[in-house]
Amino acid sequence: MEEAIKNFGKQFDYIPEVVNKENLSTMKHIILLGMGGSHLAGDIAKNLNQTMDIWIHRDYGLPEVSDEFLKNSLIIASSYSGNTEEVIDGLETALKADLKCAVMTVGGKLLEMAKEQNLPYIALPDTGIQPRLALGYSLVALAHLLNFEKLLKEIEAIKGKLNPEEHIEEGTRLASSIKGLVPVVYTSRRNFAVAYNWKIKLNETGKTPAFFNVFPEINHNEMTGFDLNEKTKDLGLQFVAIILSDTTDHPQIQKRMKIVKKLYEDRSIKVINIPLTGETSGEKIFNSLLLADWTAYHIATLNGAETEQVPMVEEFKRLIT
Repeated sequence: MEEAIKNFGKQFDYIPEVVNKENLSTMKHIILLGMGGSHLAGDIAKNLNQTMDIWIHRDYGLPEVSDEFLKNSLIIASSYSGNTEEVIDGLETALKADLKCAVMTVGGKLLEMAKEQNLPYIALPDTGIQPRLALGYSLVALAHLLNFEKLLKEIEAIKGKLNPEEHIEEGTRLASSIKGLVPVVYTSRRNFAVAYNWKIKLNETGKTPAFFNVFPEINHNEMTGFDLNEKTKDLGLQFVAIILSDTTDHPQIQKRMKIVKKLYEDRSIKVINIPLTGETSGEKIFNSLLLADWTAYHIATLNGAETEQVPMVEEFKRLIT
């Protein structure tokens, strides 16, 4: 796990091969089928280009949209293992409907299906790391699969700029600061993918409950759950709010973050503000996620938990088979 985090920046040097590229169609819409770490590339791609017409589908089958929408969509089945039940079901549904499809995977049944059906596909590097740690590979693969120039330029700008080891000390301090508390990660709607990734890393690597939400939505509901009285105070004090702030957020969003910090602290709820740092949007995102990696890693270490594997997920898969 530690080496995988340290070597994360090297993933952006990856040059994928699009097999059956001649069968790849340029479509009006993109629907990415993926669960867990396998849809994170789509989330980040959308963050880097807010106008990108990409739908993330995290369920069985296909999104409930019109037949016309589906006919004008490229369905991308993304599963790191290649055996994700929901993604396979979605791809099978798309193939039965004679829709345009492509695949991103390391192997498994998805790769078999791609080869059998002559679908355009990218075989991701089989490095043995967990999907949440392979985000660089997945993002590069998605950019090449779509031949998306703007995203390719963002990736090129990231190369050589990330230094994972720079974040070890801060991650260690943050882990100590939030140990024993339940993190709720807040950010702007535009940066929701970053907060969602923090939650995933804290869950899977840190083996700790964690949740996320976005501004301004929390100001209309969630924050009232922390308006504690004497009977609920002990419940609320089990949480820590982590606010991921960005100087490019709307001024009112930045103001809302400061006010929520004050309101929570006035009620004795711990709040930690973590600015997104970097020269480009891509640097900001991945610097923050590297900090999340180290924080989650050290929380697990402090709690004596294993950092890499997800045994509860594997147990669940055995039970549902």
